[in-house]
Amino acid sequence: MSENKPGKVTLEKLVSLCQRRGFIFPSSDIYGGLSGCWDYGPVGVELKRNIKETWWRNNVRERDDIVGLETSILMNSKVWETSGHIKSFSDPLVDCKSCHQRWKADDLTENKCPACGGELTEERMFNTMFKTFVGPVEEEAAVVYLRPETAQGMFVNFANILNTSRKRLPFGIAQQGKSFRNEITTGNFIFRSREFEQMEIEFFVKQGTDEKWFEYWVNERLNWYIKLGVKKDHLRLEQHPKEKLAHYARACTDVAYQFPHGWAELEGIANRTDYDLKVHSAASGKSMEYFEDETKEHFIPYIIEPSAGVDRAMLAIMCDAYDEEPDKDEIRVVFHFHPDIAPIKVAILPLSRKENLATFAKDVYTTLRPCFTTQYDDSQSIGRRYRRQDELGTPYCVTLDFQSLEDNMVTIRERDSMNQIRVPIATLKSILLAKLAGEDFLVLPEGGKKVEKEEK
Repeated sequence: MSENKPGKVTLEKLVSLCQRRGFIFPSSDIYGGLSGCWDYGPVGVELKRNIKETWWRNNVRERDDIVGLETSILMNSKVWETSGHIKSFSDPLVDCKSCHQRWKADDLTENKCPACGGELTEERMFNTMFKTFVGPVEEEAAVVYLRPETAQGMFVNFANILNTSRKRLPFGIAQQGKSFRNEITTGNFIFRSREFEQMEIEFFVKQGTDEKWFEYWVNERLNWYIKLGVKKDHLRLEQHPKEKLAHYARACTDVAYQFPHGWAELEGIANRTDYDLKVHSAASGKSMEYFEDETKEHFIPYIIEPSAGVDRAMLAIMCDAYDEEPDKDEIRVVFHFHPDIAPIKVAILPLSRKENLATFAKDVYTTLRPCFTTQYDDSQSIGRRYRRQDELGTPYCVTLDFQSLEDNMVTIRERDSMNQIRVPIATLKSILLAKLAGEDFLVLPEGGKKVEKEEK
């Protein structure tokens, strides 16, 4: 009997699985990679897109008080000067006097180098924005920055959105996009990167209602992760003490997740007051005031900001979905992804490559592809193919055998329970749609039947 036993998820296991199954690769891998940068493979890009799409659907399409926006990565440097980023978007940096490695002082628990135990230098501040130049001449007047956050693009477009969307308070602007930070130290896989993607909302409210809306968004964002299947006991709310708040913030609460490396911020929700609109209004000379018809008042709104990282959300979801189960003499590894975000929804698995069955199976595959992200797999034994799809997190496998050619029925196998049902091909698409939408797997369609469960 094998000594293999199921274990907890570790970053080492996750990195290995992600590379083996095409989720995530090191950037520029053939040249040794680039620290803090990652490439998302065929499966990983689907998972990432599904997370973003679910967030966008929940926060923009299904609501009438939030509109979308996409702003440029490069912005006028006056934006960053006004926001305070050029002056103060910095982290404390220390160097090891022995091995010369550099560390972010906030991450250290004692005054010695984590790598070699050597003595560290005094702290000095390091601005983490990436600087570049617009145009052919590298001069001070041509300096621009890769944005370190997407928020400022929404603030400077407040008047544009207000005038064109004709929204009334309270309303929000949502944006997804790349941001860049020249982190002193990266690590813990995709948790801290130099190039990452954000999902942010700037929700504009009247002063006096800001505390109510702040609490609303804290609960709303916590529940979003729970709805996607993240376990409640792996999440917690962490309120920032007043002495650690940013100078513009009235309150800030993090949604934290218990990663393999410990509890860490997954998403932050901040009450930014009216600071951002005020400073941009003063610096640009453009009014950021809102006129309230009911009271005939002119005022600058307060802003509640839920700010999430796509990459961190993806890491948390993968950690939470990862599972190991006994499988005879081996270990069954499975990603229990929520159907909404599973990178592959359905796999088509013919039991043979013989031409008549293969042609039949490919016809089914072609029929389903417009409806679901579908994968066709006819390599190796059916058991190995099931395990491969388990590692990809595929909710349902559709198996076709030679009997299918005679009775026009196929077998559907459910990932989590490994239960199997046999159903008519004519209703396959509608059955899969119902199961992916949450219908109990063992609810059978007309003409369907339960078959013997796959053995572990």
